Amino acid sequence: MNRDSLDISNKVFDYITKLYGNIGAEKYSGYCSLEPQRYLRVNSLKTTPEKLQQILRERYNCISIISDTVPNTLLIEDKNNLTSIYPEHVLGDYYLQSLSSMIPPLILAPKAGERVLDICAAPGSKTTQLGELMNNKGTLIANEVAVDRIKILAYNLDRMNFTNHGVLNFKGEILSKYFNNWFDKILVDVPCSGLGIIQKKGEINRWWSIEKANNLSDLQYRLLLAALKMLKVGGKIVYSTCTLTLEENEFIIDKILKKFPVEVQDISLPIPSHNAFDKFGETQLDEQIKKGKRIIPWEVNSEGFFIIKLKKTGEIDSPIENKINFRFENKVEYISHREMENHFNQVNEMFGIEKDELKKFKYIKKSYDIFFVNDDWEENHLELFHRIGTKFGQIEKRGNLIFHTNAAQIFQKEIKKSIIEFDSVEQIKKYISGSTIRTDKYKRGQYVVKYKDNFWGTAIVTEEGIKSRYPRSRRTQNILLDF
Repeated sequence: MNRDSLDISNKVFDYITKLYGNIGAEKYSGYCSLEPQRYLRVNSLKTTPEKLQQILRERYNCISIISDTVPNTLLIEDKNNLTSIYPEHVLGDYYLQSLSSMIPPLILAPKAGERVLDICAAPGSKTTQLGELMNNKGTLIANEVAVDRIKILAYNLDRMNFTNHGVLNFKGEILSKYFNNWFDKILVDVPCSGLGIIQKKGEINRWWSIEKANNLSDLQYRLLLAALKMLKVGGKIVYSTCTLTLEENEFIIDKILKKFPVEVQDISLPIPSHNAFDKFGETQLDEQIKKGKRIIPWEVNSEGFFIIKLKKTGEIDSPIENKINFRFENKVEYISHREMENHFNQVNEMFGIEKDELKKFKYIKKSYDIFFVNDDWEENHLELFHRIGTKFGQIEKRGNLIFHTNAAQIFQKEIKKSIIEFDSVEQIKKYISGSTIRTDKYKRGQYVVKYKDNFWGTAIVTEEGIKSRYPRSRRTQNILLDF
């Protein structure tokens, strides 16, 4: 075996050799030439591994194995490679995610009622896992700096039916100008040089260099420092990367430990791992760093990761709060249950959803849109956020509420009437595409659409027929419906 036949660049091969010797570099090369194993994380708020395993086997002839190490995880063999377009994926029963990527949220272990930040959140794999671990309660804030990645983050939060989140669009390293000693737990899963994921992102092999890793390390340090300032004393941070370099991992932690009141926590991973380096060559690092863990990709046949858990033990000087310029012109405000009463009555009359169920949430008005978030959400500076919670509905000109697809999916267990149940693939395909379905079978009004035991969204019946209210942002998806 040699590096040339496996297409690993000299720069990458030589760096891995420096860390793990020639044998390790050869194993790394061999691993990178394999097809990645496919894992999915089951959304335990909607289904169970056993139920999903049965559906995948019976409907799609997929072989899957329930993990005995990582909760709610299936290792899947899908010969047709269609796992991302099954209806169960689109409707949020699972998230396609590597095994290693599931570990940082598990180590952070957020709980219901806590204030939690994911500082680099898109596309949302770890954010949605954090929301699940919090049982869709508490205050989960997902920050993403790239505007073009906000859409996929919001999409994943919506399809998995989460309501305990707010989405920010700021540079993570400046968030401490607003939040100071506020969060209980923060995930700092930073952009990195990706040596742990070359198997699935081969382009990294072409551009990787130690210079690029060093350049990234400055941003990583600033993100971690900002997170420490935002964390309560006694709060916990998990810092993680999907790369193997010392420069982006141990060296950053060593700098933090030398300057700030922080201690490294003991952690135990559910998959094979090694202690982080506390010494490399003649370089001696803080011995606490060996409590961190390295997931070696060729040992687990999954992505390589660095994971370390930190506890803030004392105050850190922070800038004056509220120095972020608010960017949204439309007024954003809470709307009380009393102000929502007419809309609650309307939803109850249309769909049979009990008002007590509707009152389990807080409601937020932004222009003509109404959003809803769980009732223990704690952040009140609404103007900071790109959005909070998920869409409940829209107020039309006459003051009536147009119920939204996201709300219909979240309240589906409470819906008792005004249900259109499609019985053909052609009907549901037209609905998802946004087309009008010609029929005089139903009275005029608002409805929810059901197909094969799943609630897909809302619709309005007019004299023309069933007009889809399926969100435009989802209509371009490729969904396998012929099963």
